[in-house]
Amino acid sequence: MGLTASVLAIDAGNSKTDVAVVGEDGTVLGTARGGGFQPPRVGVEAAMDALSVPVTKALDEAGVTSVSLVSACLANADLPVEERELTAAVAARGWGDAAVVRNDTFAILRAGVDAPLGVAVVCGAGMNCVGMTPDGRTARFPAIGRISGDWGGGWGLAEEALWFAARAEDGRGDPTDLARTLPGHFGLPTMYALIEALHLDRIPPARRHELTPVLFATAAEGDAVARSVVDHLADEVLAMVKVALRRLDLLSTPVPVVLGGSVLAARHPLLDTGIRERLAAAAPLAEAHVVTARPVLGAALLGLDQVGAPAEVAARVRQFYEGPGSRPAAAVPVPQPVSTD
Repeated sequence: MGLTASVLAIDAGNSKTDVAVVGEDGTVLGTARGGGFQPPRVGVEAAMDALSVPVTKALDEAGVTSVSLVSACLANADLPVEERELTAAVAARGWGDAAVVRNDTFAILRAGVDAPLGVAVVCGAGMNCVGMTPDGRTARFPAIGRISGDWGGGWGLAEEALWFAARAEDGRGDPTDLARTLPGHFGLPTMYALIEALHLDRIPPARRHELTPVLFATAAEGDAVARSVVDHLADEVLAMVKVALRRLDLLSTPVPVVLGGSVLAARHPLLDTGIRERLAAAAPLAEAHVVTARPVLGAALLGLDQVGAPAEVAARVRQFYEGPGSRPAAAVPVPQPVSTD
């Protein structure tokens, strides 16, 4: 594949999709946004049909019908078998001469590093962690919920807070201000009233995520139970990072650790400090930072890595998304990813 190949970058999460067409010189020729990508709920073909809407719009804006490489970072590509299935589905659409599909967490990682080297932890609705090295090695987790050993994410934090608050109110657990602050967020007087409202869907289930900031605010006020939940999340972040670094032989190497997703990007002081302190003790040469760039940037950079694009090409894409003065994006040739799992 030549160095001048263009890239179709796709970052498709559960709630939204971003697409960008990148020209051979790094110019972003077309962009589009679409809805979420949820093959487990609607099926692969229906999900691909939905994905084709923003892809077609971006290709039309760029004035092309296909590109040399499709670099797709997709939600729900959690297992190698799912990546293979989705790679075949993307390739079948004919958007490019070749296609590479990765889990969408890789897009967040690559958006936050200058070269394809590092570890990323994403904490949004759920939790995930990936790592990669310039020689194509990767480290990852299934990240499909409690059956794969996962704990955390905004949804999990809200449920944990509700669990402690309910037990505090009825006497089964230790006292905590969560029994007051959680129902208070919805204008309710007691946890019993909140439990009833959630159970009977008077409060839509999707609104449970609103309780995560309440948990952090209660912890910041010194509530011991709330702080224990925040500490648990910091422990989980460190556990994932340590495993990823160890799998990639990076525990004793200067390496970036990217923190992304709505929970980590909020930089709650107790959580942010807790993660950094734990990381400094476990991997002193690792450097944590929060990424705020749109993940489609990472998908584009991964595609440019794959085709061996020069550093100035990658830098032009980064500047499009981060603005003038953004750090340069080093381009390091990367072979097809090979999982170390």
